[in-house]
Amino acid sequence: QVQLVESGGGLVQAGGSLRLSCAASGRTFSRYVMGWFRQAPGKEREFVGAISGSGDIKYYANSMKGRFTISRDNAKNTLYLQVNSLKPEDTAVYYCSARSGGASYSPKDYEYWGQGTQVTVSS
Repeated sequence: QVQLVESGGGLVQAGGSLRLSCAASGRTFSRYVMGWFRQAPGKEREFVGAISGSGDIKYYANSMKGRFTISRDNAKNTLYLQVNSLKPEDTAVYYCSARSGGASYSPKDYEYWGQGTQVTVSS
């Protein structure tokens, strides 16, 4: 079982940057594909990016336009999401997730979720 705790969200001005963190419990963090998703009010949960267990392979939604960078530090059991050039439309709750299977773009395939961290981008 994996417990995930996100942090790093907050209020930021448009054009600014944030680094979100996700601290994972356990000693088998590197076995899990990790993903970031976001959900704005009234919208479905949206795939942001995913990263392989080793960190060698990264996946991004096309809509992220290179402004999002996913990374992980397995020695620290931590997943990161660097978000740059933030726009008001990036406002959402950002969720850290984990799955024991292969990489996936679907939130339905991820079995573990954090509580989410709110990112609010002001204009």
